[in-house]
Amino acid sequence: MKKSSFVALGLGTISTVLFALGMCMAMIKEWGAFQPGVVFGCVGLLLGLITWILWRKMEHKEPVQITAKTFLMVMVGVIGALALGIGMCFSIVWGKMIQGIIIGLIGIVLLLGLIPLTTGIKE
Repeated sequence: MKKSSFVALGLGTISTVLFALGMCMAMIKEWGAFQPGVVFGCVGLLLGLITWILWRKMEHKEPVQITAKTFLMVMVGVIGALALGIGMCFSIVWGKMIQGIIIGLIGIVLLLGLIPLTTGIKE
């Protein structure tokens, strides 16, 4: 395993755990830790971004050029992930199964739409 991959694995794991713990803290009312949960989630996201930048630097890759296509891909990914999460909340937390399934499926379709958006459709 390359050094860059090992560093990305370690930092990526830490950032994911912080983000997941923060989301649990913020969403589970019984814990009573909404504000610390938001902080943990933001720290996890920030560490994930730092990990990504560090890994690209260690791999000697060019910085990502922000184009309209890149922005569109990010927006589709964010909206798809949010729709999937909101659909899960509708189904699990609020007990509105039908609406949750519909919203979740919309999120899944959006996330699946990222594949042709990023790689393109070739013959």
